[in-house]
Amino acid sequence: MCRYLLVALWLAASTLSAVAAEDVPALLKKADGYRLDGRAARVENTVELYRGEVLDKVRKYTVYVKPGRRSLVLMKSPLEIGQKVLMLGDQFWLLMPDSQRPLRITASQKLLGEAATGDVASMTWSDDYVGQIVGEEDLRGHRCLRLELAATRPAVTYVRIDLYLDKITALPIKADLYVNSGKRAKEAWYEAGVLEGKTRIVAMTLQDDIQTGRRTVIRYHSIEPREAPDEFFNPAALVRNALAGW
Repeated sequence: MCRYLLVALWLAASTLSAVAAEDVPALLKKADGYRLDGRAARVENTVELYRGEVLDKVRKYTVYVKPGRRSLVLMKSPLEIGQKVLMLGDQFWLLMPDSQRPLRITASQKLLGEAATGDVASMTWSDDYVGQIVGEEDLRGHRCLRLELAATRPAVTYVRIDLYLDKITALPIKADLYVNSGKRAKEAWYEAGVLEGKTRIVAMTLQDDIQTGRRTVIRYHSIEPREAPDEFFNPAALVRNALAGW
């Protein structure tokens, strides 16, 4: 009898695992929808660095996103004005206003505090990760599914993510972010609100595991449909274009 019970439990667990694996792509698509809906868009955001409860620094960015993992980050703060970051698939470039040569950088290059280039330039999980549902947990009033995600591309910011999504709505609640060494680098908490009449993620708070006395908050002020010209996503052409008015 015990043997049959063990077999039944094993079959049930195997079936649940298979169903969970099939559900993950759909869950990630739904979770991505709270940040972007897959169309070309312009995203206005700020990155705030806090030391304790005191706001230390603020930077402003305008991000143009196009399908096919293409993003253009325009830096709008006085200390950085004219600087740009271009993402094309797995390649990242930093373009300086006084240079005609794009500089190759990585997705993990820091912008401010714990905010990396990839945190601002890339806003989707479904294009870059695969994984499985491994359990459930209660977080901040939400019953969450816990997903273990592994990167499918070599140049993403984080090689592994433990992502917590609201079980009913797939709203992102929290993520544990891991780097190549296998160690957790930081955790992210997501705040929902309303932008342009839709429920969206309006803020992401990043907390470093080592520098616990500071935190970085990325705030999304607007996400609106806007198509940037294809020439903006050519690094050779971009160094000659100041993008005035963009």
